[in-house]
Parts: sequence; C-alpha cells; structure tokens
Amino acid sequence: MRCSPPGRRRWLRQAAALALGALPLGRAIASSQPFPSRPVTLWVPWPAGGATDISLRVLADLASPWLGQPVTTENRGGAGGTLAMPVLQQARPDGYTIAQMPQPVFRAPHTQKVLWDPIRDVTPIIQVSSLTFGVLVAAGSPLRSLDDLFAFARARPGELTIATNGIGTTPHVVLEELFTARGLRYIHVPYKGTSEQLNAIASGQVMAGVNSTGFGPAVDAGTLRLLVIFTAERSKRWPQVPVLRELGFDIVAKSPYGLAGPRGLPPRVLSVLHDAFKKAMFDQRFKDELAKYDQEVDYLGPEDYAQSCREIFAQERAIVEKMGLARTGT
Repeated sequence: MRCSPPGRRRWLRQAAALALGALPLGRAIASSQPFPSRPVTLWVPWPAGGATDISLRVLADLASPWLGQPVTTENRGGAGGTLAMPVLQQARPDGYTIAQMPQPVFRAPHTQKVLWDPIRDVTPIIQVSSLTFGVLVAAGSPLRSLDDLFAFARARPGELTIATNGIGTTPHVVLEELFTARGLRYIHVPYKGTSEQLNAIASGQVMAGVNSTGFGPAVDAGTLRLLVIFTAERSKRWPQVPVLRELGFDIVAKSPYGLAGPRGLPPRVLSVLHDAFKKAMFDQRFKDELAKYDQEVDYLGPEDYAQSCREIFAQERAIVEKMGLARTGT
C-alpha cells in the first residue's frame, strides 16, 4: 500500500473540507503555507540610533536565520514609546507584524485616554531584557550630585531644565516623585529618542537628563557624568555612583521589555517566533551588544511574560493613582 506524504494528506483533508463548505478558501490557503513565508516586520517605538533600537536591530538580524526569512525593523518614535501599540491593534494576527513592548505602554492607559489596551490587544511572545535608569549631566557641569539639582531648583525656581524620553515614561514619573517630595519645580523637556537627548545634555541645551543605560558609552567616554542610578544596588560598572535608596528615596525603577504580536496569534506561529528570538537572545553577539548598555538577557517565555505584563499593568495603575496622575473621566 502506497502512503501519501504528510503535506499531501493535509492538502487532501483541506480540499475535502473546502468542497463540503467547512473551511473558507482564504483560511485553507493560509493554513497550508509554512510560517514564515515572507519577511517579518519588527516595530520599534523609538527613533533610529538609540540603544534599544540598535539592540533590537541586532536581535532581528540574529533571529532571521532561525526563521528562514528576514526580520526588518521599522521605527515609530514619539508619545513616550507607545506608538507601536496602534500598529499591533490593527495588524492581522498572522505573525508578520510584531513590536517591542516597553514599560510606558502599561502606564499610558492609566494616565490618558488611548484606544488600545496592552493586555487585551496583544499576544506576548518573549521578554528580552530590562532597562535601568540614571540621572546625567554634562561632564563639565557644576552639578555633581542629586542634592545639587535640588539646591539649584530651590534657589532658582523654574530654571532647572531636565530632559527625559517623553511624558509619562518611567524617567518622567520618577522625576515627578523626586521633586514633588521636596516641593520643588523643574522644566521638563521631553525628547523622542535617546541619542537626541544625550546630545542635548552633553551640549548644554538642557542642564540634566534621565535616561536608560543606553548612556553607558557616553559615560565611559567621559562626555556625560552619571549622578545616581535607579537600581536596587550599585552597578559593578560604575561602583562610585550611588542608588536612590542610599539617598533616602525608596525607589527602584526597572523597566523590562519584550516582544509581542497582535491579539489572537496562533499557537504554532507564536511558538516559531518565540523559539527563533530565544535563540537570538542567547547569541553571544546580542549579549555583547546589551553589555554596552549595562544590560543583560532577562528571558521569560510566552506564559510567564503574559503574567508579568498583567502584573506590571496593575502595578502601574497603583503608582499613577498614588502620585495623582490617573486620568479622570471616560
């Protein structure tokens, strides 16, 4: 007896189902195609050239051979890192559109009206890494500590300019807590991307800035000075720099990020994407890229990452309510 190959048997079953009207034509054709059969697009919600953008481009390049198709990156910077969410919300759940999920997407729905939901509208694929943050000034700045910033703001109200990567981002929220606790004011200057912000700090366009550890190369090169970091313990890379807890603020700001697809991503497609990006994440080239920014791989699989997303979403709601930043109305 002659056996048919698995692919032929599957095609015959689909043809029979189609003849009986049990399977729509489009679904029959799509289900017979291997995934991926064309390039996958990874949306990065930051301008090109920043640390996260560069890291994700390396990750996409390393994942491409495992997928057997190119992973191309598209940038959509602005709105504090949330502009990839409408892309995911409107994309077909076929695996060809994925995006980075940074921390601000879990905070924004609690502070402003948005048309998307970071839990309802996505399928978490994999957690990649975590960012930590620090306060920076130009290397030649007379401001040499967080207390110096407070003293300047107290002596010259409304003159201290501090840059972040956007309204409602983790750096902005932490700044609000730090200065509000002391009844001080500063001028908030949001930037779309890390590279623009770091250049503004180094050139004196702003007096200070708060950013993720994408500032690592600039600090090591001596163009920027790091005043404090938001980790639980001091960094091995910069052991001379204090953490906020040492200065009397019980704040640890860790910003994990990962990749997600649209809601309803089929399990088979989810598995293929997860496996390819997991292999890419643990490639030494990607680890070395993260190390430039004082980061490490912080892996979570789909189920654990989905649970983490739900927990972060709830935590962000509690934080913005505590700080009086929660939106009102419908």
